[in-house]
Amino acid sequence: MQRRLEPTMSRCDTPGRTELRRALILTAASLGFVVVQLDVTIVNVALQQIGRSLGADVSHLQWVVDAYTIVFASLIPTAGALGDRLGAKRIFVAGFAVFIAASCGCAVAPTMPVLIAARAAQGVGAAALVPCSLSLLNHSFPDPNARAKAVAIWAAGASVALAAGPVIGGILVDGVSWRSIFVINLPICTTGIWLARCFGRELSRSRARGIDAGGQVAVVLALAALATAAIEAGRLGITHPIVIAACGLFIAAATAFVLIEARGSNPMLPLSLFHTPAFSAAMAVGLLINIAYYGLIFLFSLFLQRAKGFSSLQTGLAFLPMTMGVLVANLGAGTVAARLGPRLPMVLGQAMMSLGCVALLGLTPRTSIAMMALPMLLMGAGVGLVVPPMTSSVLGTVDRAQSGVASGALNATRQAGSVLGVALYGALIAGPGALTSGTRAALGVSAGLLLVGCAAALRYIRAGDD
Repeated sequence: MQRRLEPTMSRCDTPGRTELRRALILTAASLGFVVVQLDVTIVNVALQQIGRSLGADVSHLQWVVDAYTIVFASLIPTAGALGDRLGAKRIFVAGFAVFIAASCGCAVAPTMPVLIAARAAQGVGAAALVPCSLSLLNHSFPDPNARAKAVAIWAAGASVALAAGPVIGGILVDGVSWRSIFVINLPICTTGIWLARCFGRELSRSRARGIDAGGQVAVVLALAALATAAIEAGRLGITHPIVIAACGLFIAAATAFVLIEARGSNPMLPLSLFHTPAFSAAMAVGLLINIAYYGLIFLFSLFLQRAKGFSSLQTGLAFLPMTMGVLVANLGAGTVAARLGPRLPMVLGQAMMSLGCVALLGLTPRTSIAMMALPMLLMGAGVGLVVPPMTSSVLGTVDRAQSGVASGALNATRQAGSVLGVALYGALIAGPGALTSGTRAALGVSAGLLLVGCAAALRYIRAGDD
């Protein structure tokens, strides 16, 4: 049974008012994506101060990052389904409300376990905001050209948030405290709620859209177990019972997820999508670049502050070449892919990232920030060049009716890569005096993973004339 609430133009509506309403809905949707992406990068420059304030070691700091990302990654498909079933506007507003409450919890957290739990709650809000913000845009901009422009603005706002996050975080941490990086979310979320409630319209609710509860539980357990095994292996050793148990739980949960998705009538991730080599290759690229990029952001944040003695603001400014590279390349990647096809920018972007990693293999505490700037710029520009054509490639391999499932799967896979990057790379620096050597090892691993991604894109992603 499906209940449709089709939009109708009221008598007092005029074309000008309609355009204004759409602009305000676009603003609300963009704020939803902005606050999610801001919390991906802003927290990294505060890790050193969080560790000092709450008495945390590297493994605790990994959980501050990964608790957010694990929940975010695993709940995206279910949140999208809930938006279809209960109304995208309703879930979108609820996502903002959860994000506000969780941010307040982070800001006042007295202990590390409380902070980690509040970060996980932020992930719940983030998972609701991203897919439902896109649904609001899809419903509010029926014209394909207008919708494409709206989505471009939505994505650009997130890129700006990613770029500005380290600098804003550095200013707040040095000028106020690490707790203020979470308080900044409150005015953003409050504005988003007001705009969505006043100007958003609930367009459809589909009772036919089911929730894959079994698959959802399995994927949460699998991601959490894998992160636990990687993080705790660095602190306790790979033979510790906790690590062995986490590995066993991961294998069991991952197996259960595959079986549930293969046999379920309404799977959150139809395994048939992977029968298309281009889809599988693009998903693999998304996983690999996020392992490398977000894992290295975590390590660079600690390296700059612990090994080089930078303040939070200096650390944020040091990230500017990388984050601005993402922003600028992201804006031009769509044009490049439209002219040349998705293969070339995906291969070139990963090659640039790999080159940047190789250039920093000799990194030491005495390496100047000027010497780090160009490699970090290459890494950021590489990511920005890869993501738009990768997304287009995924959507181009599936039927239009499955575009929401496919984009949700890609976003979840990329976030899972972020979880793995922080967990695995953090384990490399967990030992005494391992910060520099572990960072160099992570750079080498990243270079290798990105070359694997290059090979996958060359082999399976179509060129412009295919």
